[in-house]
Amino acid sequence: MTNLTEDLIAAERRLQAAQLAADAHALDQLMDDQLIFTGPDGRLYSKQDDLAVQRTGRQRLSKVDEEDLRVLVLGTTGVTWFLGSLAGVFEGEQFAARVRYTRTWVHTDDHGWRLVAAHVSPA
Repeated sequence: MTNLTEDLIAAERRLQAAQLAADAHALDQLMDDQLIFTGPDGRLYSKQDDLAVQRTGRQRLSKVDEEDLRVLVLGTTGVTWFLGSLAGVFEGEQFAARVRYTRTWVHTDDHGWRLVAAHVSPA
């Protein structure tokens, strides 16, 4: 495994931990400003949309359990496929779901791996 691959796995795991902790600062560092996220409702969200959900407490996760993680690195582009279970509260409603995230990352010398695109769907 290359160092970039190991670094991407570490970035993915930091992202999962930041989601669980609702750590908007850590998420801000891991997300590129141009991030576009396709949510489970099929709508597109920006980095600022995602950070606002964390900062306002509209979403609080109580569980992020990784079942499987696959990683592909091609040059300075990486893709991660996360399969796992999430639980928590979104806008006052309890939820639990098994989901698949597909995340696209770019690597730069200045920032390391940063998330530029993501998609989540039920699994």
